[in-house]
Amino acid sequence: MNQEITQLGLSVRHFGVLLSPTPRGARLARRLATAHLLAWDLLPGAIETAEQVTAELATNAATHGRLSGRDFLLELRRTDDGDVLRIEVTDTRGDRLPAPNPQLPSPEAESGRGLLLVEALADRWGVTSGPVPRKTVWAELDLVRRPSPLRVNTPN
Repeated sequence: MNQEITQLGLSVRHFGVLLSPTPRGARLARRLATAHLLAWDLLPGAIETAEQVTAELATNAATHGRLSGRDFLLELRRTDDGDVLRIEVTDTRGDRLPAPNPQLPSPEAESGRGLLLVEALADRWGVTSGPVPRKTVWAELDLVRRPSPLRVNTPN
C-alpha cells in the first residue's frame, strides 16, 4: 500500500502533516510526533505524554472522523516562549463531536478510554468546529510547571 504524506510545515515551533484516516495513519502520526518532539529537545516525560495524547487523538480521527478519500491533519505547535505544546488533529467529520464516555468502560472493553486518557494527561483539551465540514480536536500540555507559592514561616 502506498501512503502519500504531504508535509505542511517544519520548524522548531510548528509541524503539520496530512495522514490517511487508517490505523496505519494513526500509528504514523504518533511516530512522526515523537520524532519531531525529540528534535525539539523536549523532556522525556513530556514526549511520552505527547505521544500518548497524539496516539489517542489520531486514532479517534481514523476511527470516528473517517470519510473515505479525506485525510486528517496532525499539527504540533509550541508557543513562542516554549512553555506550551499544542497537539491538534483535524478531520472532516464536523458533525461528530467527541465527548468522553460518562461511564467507565468495562475492564474487558477494548475501546472507550481514549478521551478519558486525553483528559487525564492534557492540561487542557477541547474541540473547535469548522470550517465546514471539519473539526479540530486539540490538547495542550504545559511544558514548564510553575512552582506553587510556598509559605515560609518567618520568626516574629
